[in-house]
Amino acid sequence: MRLLHTSDWHLGRTLFQTSLLDEQRRFLDWLLATAQEQRVDAVLVSGDVYDRAVPSLEAVALLDSALEAFSDAGVPLVVVSGNHDSAVRLGFGSGLAERAGVHLRTTVDDVARPVLLHDEHGQVAVYGIPYLLPDAVKDVLGCARSHESVLRAAVGRSLADATDRGVTRTVVLAHAFVSGGDVSESERDITVGGIGDAPAAVFDGATYVALGHLHRPQSISLAGSTTRLRYSGSPLPFSFGEKHDTKSVVLVDLDADGVVSEELLPTPVPRPMREVRGHLDDLLALDDPDLEDAWVKAVLTDPKRPTSPMERLRARWPHTLVLELVPDVDPVSADD
Repeated sequence: MRLLHTSDWHLGRTLFQTSLLDEQRRFLDWLLATAQEQRVDAVLVSGDVYDRAVPSLEAVALLDSALEAFSDAGVPLVVVSGNHDSAVRLGFGSGLAERAGVHLRTTVDDVARPVLLHDEHGQVAVYGIPYLLPDAVKDVLGCARSHESVLRAAVGRSLADATDRGVTRTVVLAHAFVSGGDVSESERDITVGGIGDAPAAVFDGATYVALGHLHRPQSISLAGSTTRLRYSGSPLPFSFGEKHDTKSVVLVDLDADGVVSEELLPTPVPRPMREVRGHLDDLLALDDPDLEDAWVKAVLTDPKRPTSPMERLRARWPHTLVLELVPDVDPVSADD
């Protein structure tokens, strides 16, 4: 069984007031082409499809065209809602979408409703656990008001369903902050009662856990277990704290015994992110052609604010996005 794991598209997001819709459109085109090239059995999307609960018309149109393209190509999608999504809006029309091969999982009732995939070794059950706000679902799940309790109960329902079906290979999509994950600047806080994370152990017993929420690609260890957990990360950078990250999706293979192998496939990021620091005149004198096509953050250390600094920076590097003034720091340096 071959799957392609991605998450945190954040359609409609801007990067410091710069629209990313064209870059997101190119990513979705690339994702479909990659899914076809790799002959995957399904694409897993682990939440935060949109950047806002009420997405822009352009973002809705982009998702609509992408879902139609995947359906026309016969590539199944399993999609859960994230904390940025409106579960009701994203889940609208889920019954019709199911018939087109787009499996939306946006409610607590969906956690025990698998997408059943088949290969020469039998079935693989794919369960979608959307972002679940503890206050909204704790009574339904019969658990305490915490992310850990809610996730433990939801995963328990998923794995109990797999046991009832006699399916031993299980994939769980979840949009959550798992303890030990490496955060970046661009995630939204999901803390409830002072705690925003849940231990990896709540997923013990699943074969592969396709995580969403954290934007940095990373695996999460679970000692003494064969369960594999991984964040695919966002396909594009959303902060300069991610400037050194290699953005990717995860190609996941499950063998007959449920042994998992993973390969990270780099996504097409349109331009690098660079940060430069120093006096304005020294920065403008830098001989670094790579900066001309990069998203740039400039930290100016001039004792006094220079005249028209952003205009002068953009004349030199047209994709300068951020300007910070930190007087009397170190002299010119470039971080690449």
